[in-house]
Parts: sequence; C-alpha cells; structure tokens
Amino acid sequence: MTGSSELPRRRLGRSGIEVSVVGLGGNTFGPPRLDEAMTTRVIAAALDSGVNFVDTAIVYGGGESEVLIGRALQGRRDEMVVATKCNFFGASDLPVVDRIRQQAEESLRKLGTDRIDLLQIHFPAEDVAPEELLTGLDRLVRDGKVRAIGACNYAGWRLAESAVLARELGTATFVSVQNYHHLLARPSASEVLPFCRRHGLGFLPYHPLAGGFLTGKYRRGQPPPEGTRGAAGSPIVTAMSTEANWDTLDRLGAFAREQGRTVGELAIAWLLSTDVISSVIAGVSNPEQLAANVAAARWQLEDGDIRAVDAILGGYWDDPERPPYA
Repeated sequence: MTGSSELPRRRLGRSGIEVSVVGLGGNTFGPPRLDEAMTTRVIAAALDSGVNFVDTAIVYGGGESEVLIGRALQGRRDEMVVATKCNFFGASDLPVVDRIRQQAEESLRKLGTDRIDLLQIHFPAEDVAPEELLTGLDRLVRDGKVRAIGACNYAGWRLAESAVLARELGTATFVSVQNYHHLLARPSASEVLPFCRRHGLGFLPYHPLAGGFLTGKYRRGQPPPEGTRGAAGSPIVTAMSTEANWDTLDRLGAFAREQGRTVGELAIAWLLSTDVISSVIAGVSNPEQLAANVAAARWQLEDGDIRAVDAILGGYWDDPERPPYA
C-alpha cells in the first residue's frame, strides 16, 4: 500500500468537472443533525483539507441543508463543486419540465448561487416520461443554470435508456450516477459499474460507511451507543445487523488491523480502488470525522489487498433500485 500527502481529484464522468475523491454528504446539515455553526465549521474544514465536493438535496435537513451550505460558502463558492437533487415526490399539477425548473430555481435561491454544478434526479419515477425529464434538465443546462446532470438510484437499464434518448433528442446526458454502495451491499457491481466504465459516467457511492456500521462504533450483541443512527432506529443500521454481516465485519476488522488501519478507512479505500468511482460521499458530524475520511482516501490498496478483501466479501446484493434497507 502507498500513501499521498495531497487529496487526489478525479473527473466527474465526461463533464470536465474535477472533484475530490472524498465528498461531503449534505444530509447531515440542518435539522435534526447539525446547526449552522457546525455546518460552517465542517465545510470550512473540508475546503481547507482539499475536499471540494458537497452533495445535498432540496429535501435534506428539512429543506435547510441547501441554505446552510450556501451561507457557509459565502466568499468561497468558487472553491466548491455543489451537487443537489430534484425529485418527483408527491403529487403536482405542473408539467415535468416546469416542475424540474421550479425546484432548480428554489435550490439556486437557497444556495445563494447562480449555478448548480451537478443537478441530479433523486429517484426514478415510473409516471415520468424520461423524454420530458431529459428535456427539462437540458433546458437548465442550456440556460447556464446547471453545469452537468446526473441520476440517483438508477439501474443499468435506466441509464442505457436515458443515454439512447439523450442522443436521439440532442439533450444533455447524465455524467454521473449516485447509488447506495459499500463493502456490505454492492448492488451496482453487476451492471451499473460496468455501464459507467463503458460509457464514461462517474459513479458516486452514498452511505459508504453503512450508516456508521462500518466505523466500528457498534458491537455485536450490544445496544447502539447513544446519539448514533443505530440508537435512533436507522433502517440502514438495522438492515446491516445480521449474523452474516457481523461475521464479515470481524474478518474485515482483522484485515484492517493487520494494515494498521480501521474498517472505516478500509471501506473508503476499497471504494476508491474502483476506477470509475469519482468521489465517495460521506456525511459527517464534525471536522474530526471529516479528517478520518480524508486520511482514508490517501490509503491506496494494492492488488493483493483488493483480492484479500474481495475474498472476505463473497457475493453481493444486485438490485440497485431496491437497497437492502428499503
């Protein structure tokens, strides 16, 4: 294994946008997690440590995540690549194109910026025609309000369908896909990651630490520590807490300790050993957690390390549109 003193950056698909290999998950900013003061501290620490990518959504933090990020970036907006998401949650009388524009305008206002670097569809919606979706996103790109577009929670066939339609319609095409993916749940391994590699999309794994299950804070047979997601009844942590996963976690922990590392560091380093992963998005509660993620990103696994980890992991969950905690 090797190390580096600088936090590397990778291209976000074919967009030309360069992002740090570790990004900030905006789902911790705002109620009920971090207040404005801590959000500002975390974002300042991120920029100072070389992290230039933050991923949020119009619904995160009770709608306040974008507001807090925008305030924290005052005077430093050009240092950060900002990604957010629009959605089709709930009923609406607006046409698809107008609904996308309305949410994008609201995000721009909340963020206090004149452009969104990456606008993503949060979840696929069966009642939304992909042609209308792409047309709506394309208009924002043409108007200069959005630099690039991406998808979240998309299966390989949806990405393929969207790529064909974008080519036929002459619209902007997805440059990235953000899916649930980590050491213990790898739903994108069979189709989505190969699609990204073949067609030049950047992959953005979310919940890389399985809601904290991969950090070592939980213990088999013991109640979750107070103040953790597990104690709050997180469905992700609950889904991970199986005997098979505890056994795998023990083996991963033993391997990490042999390298003088933690399972949390291994989780991030293992993800970054996949070339099409542009950035590992991780929510943090304080600058110390951020520093641990940055340190993990400087650990480059050798081929033998990767083979050893893969032997521990065995098979994988293969449904990208239905994460195992759903």
